[in-house]
Amino acid sequence: MSIEELRTLAGNLRKEGLNSQQIADELSLSQDTIAWLLAGSGGEEKPLDVSIGWRTIGVRPQRIAATGAIMADVAAEECGDEIDTVVGISINGVLFANEVANQLGCEIAIHRNVDGAPGHGSLSNKYGQVSGKRIVIVDDVLSTGVTMKRTIQAMREAGAEVLLCMVLVNKTVRNEIEGVPLRGLIRAAVV
Repeated sequence: MSIEELRTLAGNLRKEGLNSQQIADELSLSQDTIAWLLAGSGGEEKPLDVSIGWRTIGVRPQRIAATGAIMADVAAEECGDEIDTVVGISINGVLFANEVANQLGCEIAIHRNVDGAPGHGSLSNKYGQVSGKRIVIVDDVLSTGVTMKRTIQAMREAGAEVLLCMVLVNKTVRNEIEGVPLRGLIRAAVV
């Protein structure tokens, strides 16, 4: 997709009422890139980013299940049987987290993004809670790490011990975030 097509798509998503965090989630781009796209073709230099498209996985439940099974295998390898709860970051991490929790036989919790600064959110009270629990956080794509960092902080403030962060695609060279091991099934970093 060209820059102009991405700019148009981001603008249309903004018109539909999505905030920058939600647009970044929808397009699997960093919030810096979304801000640049929405600002127009000003003099600011384009951020380095990698566009990730995983729609082929997302359209079939059995593909989500297969991907979640791989994520669960990695989580079990990293943490053994110490995981109490899997936390899915809304919206794109929820289906993967649900399958990881199903595979591991543990609780599922949902951390939803809310309007405000990047990465801000809250735990849904309709699902598992994290106080006193050993958790794994699951999302689809890690771009800058802001959302994951803020989620880790929120989980710690809620009384959780964060054992691992797991993503489908890691767009960085990081192997940890906030002192927590970070694993991606795929690394797609700009070199």
